[in-house]
Amino acid sequence: MTSTSSEAAAAVRIGAGLALQKRSELLALLRPCFARVEPWLQAGGYTAAVMSELPEVNGWSIARHAGDRRPDKTQRLLNHASWDTFAAMAVVRRFAAAGLEEAARRGRRRRGLVIGAIDETGQEKAGEATAGVKRQYLGCAGRVANGINTVHLAYVREKTGHALIGGRQWIPREHIEDPVKSLVMGLPPDLGFRTKGQLAIDLCAEAYADGIRFDFACGDEVYGSCTQLREFFEASRQAYVLRVPSNFTLTLAAGTKLTCAEAVRALLKDKRRWEVRSAGNGSKGERWYAWAWIATASPRHHLLARRHLKTGELAFCYCYVPEGQLLTKARLIRAAGLRWPVEEDFEFGKDCFGLDQCQARLYTAIARHVVLVMAALAICAVTAAMLKDRTDTQAPPPVRADQPPPAEPGMIPLTIPEIKRLLAALTTRPLPRWLVIHWDAWTRRHQARSRWFHKRARLTRDAEIALVS
Repeated sequence: MTSTSSEAAAAVRIGAGLALQKRSELLALLRPCFARVEPWLQAGGYTAAVMSELPEVNGWSIARHAGDRRPDKTQRLLNHASWDTFAAMAVVRRFAAAGLEEAARRGRRRRGLVIGAIDETGQEKAGEATAGVKRQYLGCAGRVANGINTVHLAYVREKTGHALIGGRQWIPREHIEDPVKSLVMGLPPDLGFRTKGQLAIDLCAEAYADGIRFDFACGDEVYGSCTQLREFFEASRQAYVLRVPSNFTLTLAAGTKLTCAEAVRALLKDKRRWEVRSAGNGSKGERWYAWAWIATASPRHHLLARRHLKTGELAFCYCYVPEGQLLTKARLIRAAGLRWPVEEDFEFGKDCFGLDQCQARLYTAIARHVVLVMAALAICAVTAAMLKDRTDTQAPPPVRADQPPPAEPGMIPLTIPEIKRLLAALTTRPLPRWLVIHWDAWTRRHQARSRWFHKRARLTRDAEIALVS
């Protein structure tokens, strides 16, 4: 027990110290993106706030955490301050990729696959004034709801770590083509309509411009169904494993055209065509599925079929590997199993850093919130990756179903949420008494003013209803 306690204490010191170092390093890299020093310092305070233990992440709570008397500076940082949002995103991208690469080198895992995982995540919004808001399917809600969607690119290093390295908000065509809505939502004058697949192209092109390359690009059916995205990857000699729906049409070697479901029924009846392999190691062990692949008319394209061992549910991936690169079923299966970390990044981003708690309404303000949350996530992700081997003291996994538990289970390595909690616990200082009193009075006064204006607006509406009736 004493040994375990000392190891835990050492992990706390090491983790918090390295996280502080990485936070300072990233903030220094971000300095050229800001025209003046004050917004840069405010951005550092914003990042520190989303990495703290605030129960809610909004303009008021961030300003209070930073020691400001009012939320004006925080609001100005997001809405009006002069700084290059997407240059800052590029800095975060290069920081995350370089940090995870260094962690893989230190852990002697450089032979692991590097994946560019594409996916979108949403945030529910009320009203119609927020940039990009409309009724649409939101994965976070699991239904059609009023909200916004942002396409993200995650950098995944096999057995090392992962982080978000790019994001673009999807804006409906009707918002861009309506000059009044464009002005109200703060859309840039040169913003053109882009589908989610086209936004994924933009994100990957920016990563390539920064010298970041992936062994495979992965995405779900939204991106697998985008012909333009697949053509972009093939023109860039980028291998991909993209999910496609069951009605996706394949051209087989004999020129026959079948959907994925039809191809599996016709060509994979023999059980010997299926091979049970792991899609990767999860928190509860290996994720086993049955896999099979089908050749197409192109020698570089294959359909990878996955079958759930219990339910028999099928999933399909359309795969491409350029000439001169290794093409094996085992490698495609490894790549397919490495798409899920982007979902974990969304979970960490929302639960730990307030990715979905942005109350801004303008396009630029939403993008800036996303960038600063990405920076916080990247700091913790790089720290966790670098300390993975050093803080992992778990007992060897069981080899028999009846094996008794070990006397000392050890500890799992430091995770992104744990590093965030350690950093918050060791760096957050209690607010001065006068500031707590000031914010209490300011908040209540602001809410009283808002209620008064809401009631006045209600009187106007009631008068209009009376005239109509």
